[in-house]
Amino acid sequence: MTDLPLPDQQLTDGGCGAGGPGPDTGGAGRARVVAAYDLSGTRHRGDMDDLVSFAAELCGVPVALVTAIDGDHQRFLAAAGTDLVGTASGDSFCAHALGGSDLLQVPDTAADPRFADSPLVTGAAAAVRFYAGAPMVTPDGVVLGTVCVMDMVPRPTGLTDFQRSGLTLLAGAAMARLQRGRTAAEGRVAAAQQERALEESELRFRTLADAMPQMVWSTLPDGFHDYYNARWYEFTGVPAGSTDGEAWNGMFHADDQDRAWKAWRYSLATGDPYTIEYRLRHRDGTYRWVLGRALPMRSEDGRITRWFGTCTDIHAQKLALEEREVISQELSHRIKNVFAVISGLVGFAARARPEFAPAATDLRQRITALGRAHDFVRPHSVASRPSARQDSLRGLLGDLFEPYQRADAVRVDLTGDDVGVDDRGATPVALLFHELATNATKYGALSADGGRVRLDVAAEDDEAGGNVVFRWCETGGPRVSEPSTPAEGFGSRLVELSAVRQLGGTVERDWRPEGLAMTVRVPRAALSRIQP
Repeated sequence: MTDLPLPDQQLTDGGCGAGGPGPDTGGAGRARVVAAYDLSGTRHRGDMDDLVSFAAELCGVPVALVTAIDGDHQRFLAAAGTDLVGTASGDSFCAHALGGSDLLQVPDTAADPRFADSPLVTGAAAAVRFYAGAPMVTPDGVVLGTVCVMDMVPRPTGLTDFQRSGLTLLAGAAMARLQRGRTAAEGRVAAAQQERALEESELRFRTLADAMPQMVWSTLPDGFHDYYNARWYEFTGVPAGSTDGEAWNGMFHADDQDRAWKAWRYSLATGDPYTIEYRLRHRDGTYRWVLGRALPMRSEDGRITRWFGTCTDIHAQKLALEEREVISQELSHRIKNVFAVISGLVGFAARARPEFAPAATDLRQRITALGRAHDFVRPHSVASRPSARQDSLRGLLGDLFEPYQRADAVRVDLTGDDVGVDDRGATPVALLFHELATNATKYGALSADGGRVRLDVAAEDDEAGGNVVFRWCETGGPRVSEPSTPAEGFGSRLVELSAVRQLGGTVERDWRPEGLAMTVRVPRAALSRIQP
């Protein structure tokens, strides 16, 4: 949802609230005309919801509204992209459309002296920078309101001719619906005339749908497809009406039919929006990837009266993503080979210099730990993909500690929260805990048969994004005493390098007699680029 910056101000003496006098939105005559329409009921019934959804997609904007100016108040009869129900008319752009029957378009509100100082433009929230509104004109010649669209970025070239025509058609359709409500309430027009006006409005709507680049369709509440636009038949090449009812599923790739049918039946049963990617048969016999979406239209009592959906061809984007995945896997494979080559070079050097063998063994183990961390977050093939989620810190640590576990006992026990991790945090985390596990195997708890290590992970949230706290606790090993001098060995420096310099955290050691206890606190943002 887009939160429009609509301050709580009141209209004064016909002012527009945007840098100077504006059109007169009051007057007893106009008030009588406005009062003849059921403005409150229109929003509650959702009479215009399909029109604003269509307007937003037609013009490619985040916000679309059907508005009506009622004295000093602007009502939103329908809204897409915002939860607001109205504002003071003095704060509205739409008040400027009351002066005529032509579409009003403002390519850059900040550059227009009528709107540059408006709180809608200067507000701290998502400020409106582009506006276009087509007036809804009553049979009496009164401009009741608009069908308008808004964007948070300027549009120097404004709407296309097609979009302007479409917005004008939608304004006419909206006014026709309001007029039908008024006519029914007043009893002036016979039922046959009302039906004819409805048919004309629906004809205009379908004409506009046929001109859209997306495939457009609609169904009855039970999911029976009763309408497809021209783009559907152009894409599929099937005869008109041949995919009505439930025949649409036969147009999907055989491997996608059960999945698509299950998702559609779920949406019909729950009323949840329908979103799915599937392969749709093209008129040339090939299958192309398509994004299918549908939303339910509801009556005032919440009943679904119709489903409105679109299909968008995403085949090119899908192929591009697959190509990037292949390149990513190839790059990951080569990086894994680099780890193997470095490990081999270390081993070769150790054979040539026997005195270097112990240090070489430690170094090769660290390189292996880095390789395991890399393969966890960036697997080079489907076969090398870990069983745990690739963004799971718990999964990474479990994979890292696997060589230290025993078949008959858990020696390194992981507890606490699971948080996200990617290639930003995987390498220093792998170095840090490989070093702690190696030291525990040589000198600490894991050097004794009954020794154990417990690693607890806790996510702490705060305004700065939060920290992740690792609590490493060894028990059951040789008796431990605090060193008389600060540890300056390579392993200690590696712990400091990983936890402090690379992750930006802190390290606290507690040399308990029963075993080392260490607390490492790092910013959550250091582990992953994507934060919850």
